Amino acid sequence: MYDKNNVFAKIIGKYLPAEIIYEDENLIAFNDINPVAPVHVIVIPKKEYIDYSDFILKASGDEIKDYFTKLSYIASLVGLEQDGYRLITNKGVISGQSVFHFHFHIIGGKTISKLI
Repeated sequence: MYDKNNVFAKIIGKYLPAEIIYEDENLIAFNDINPVAPVHVIVIPKKEYIDYSDFILKASGDEIKDYFTKLSYIASLVGLEQDGYRLITNKGVISGQSVFHFHFHIIGGKTISKLI
């Protein structure tokens, strides 16, 4: 069940501040407060999805397409398109998911090790 009090829901509702990189009617992208690289952006849909599977099962085809198209656009906004970047999402506690609102991390700005 989706927790409406998770930190990302609070950012969407403007109850918590975030350094927003991009926002539209479907998603928000903001800088991670604990970056693992010089550029570390989190991209979240505004609708309530717990994880990747929940998003794929419940979102419309247009919403899914828009989200994944915007990942590349946001990477270019923060200057990562030319040199490259890493996209990461976690599903479930065992994978490292700590906020149970579906999101991707866009990470770059330096050479990234084979594993994080």
